[in-house]
Amino acid sequence: MSAAVPAPEQAAPQPASRPLPRPTRRDARRRAGRTGQYAALLCYLVFLAFPLLWLVSTAFKSPRELGSVNPTWLPRHPTLGNFRTALDEQPLLHAALNSLLVAGAAALVSVAVAVPAAYAMVRFKGAVSRAGTGWILVSQMFPLVLIIIPLFMVLKNLHLIDSRAGLVVVYVVWTLPFVLWMLQSYVKAVPVSLEEAAAIDGCSRLRTLRSVVLPLLTPGLVATLMFAFVTSWNEFFFALVLLKSPEKQTMSVILTHFTGAEGAADLGPLAAASVLATIPSLVFFALLQKRLVGGMLSGAVKG
Repeated sequence: MSAAVPAPEQAAPQPASRPLPRPTRRDARRRAGRTGQYAALLCYLVFLAFPLLWLVSTAFKSPRELGSVNPTWLPRHPTLGNFRTALDEQPLLHAALNSLLVAGAAALVSVAVAVPAAYAMVRFKGAVSRAGTGWILVSQMFPLVLIIIPLFMVLKNLHLIDSRAGLVVVYVVWTLPFVLWMLQSYVKAVPVSLEEAAAIDGCSRLRTLRSVVLPLLTPGLVATLMFAFVTSWNEFFFALVLLKSPEKQTMSVILTHFTGAEGAADLGPLAAASVLATIPSLVFFALLQKRLVGGMLSGAVKG
């Protein structure tokens, strides 16, 4: 007697596939707008990166390639000769140390002065706050050429000419308005309710600033510190006028020594020295970038 074979189960009917909605004109305009944004961003990145890439390419080219009538984008025979020439001809390492000391001291002092000033201007509105805001705006209107002679006379009376300390003072005064303006926006973003809650819990004003406000200001402190350091590192005019001794000159002034009396530049060593002068700013930014992102995440306040 044979066993009965079970009938195969019938497959469940599949639902009819719905046709995809046709893209509307609004969707097409949105995609076109997004494509235009990415294209503009790409062009902007190329615009920013082109000088640096050309500088790095020139630093590794041989003198024969630099003198060619048909320049190439990339060096055909990369060489480190320009870096050796630049380091042998000029005291780049000593100048970099001078720039590091001056820019670091100016950045730290500027931020240390600007933090309590920005907090007071935001939290305590009054005549002093309005006067500080007016000083920030007015200080940005004067060209450097207009103030360099009075500044030179003041520093001469204080015996700060040809002094790194004098240059630090100038950089602090020069960067302080914009640093103060930057920090004000970060202080405004800190909710007053957090300070009020800390006060209800028994925190004093000083402890509230140290334990509540300063951690939330970490992204602002890092950003302003980076701005003050890079601005002081790249500054040229004040350093050229105020520093006379070669052993005290900064990196930006030393770069001019690669230009001859008739204006002819030693292009290869100049490009190599410029690349070396760019490295500390990139390293400084790379070291503080993690702190900047971490501070932004830890300082986020949920509504």
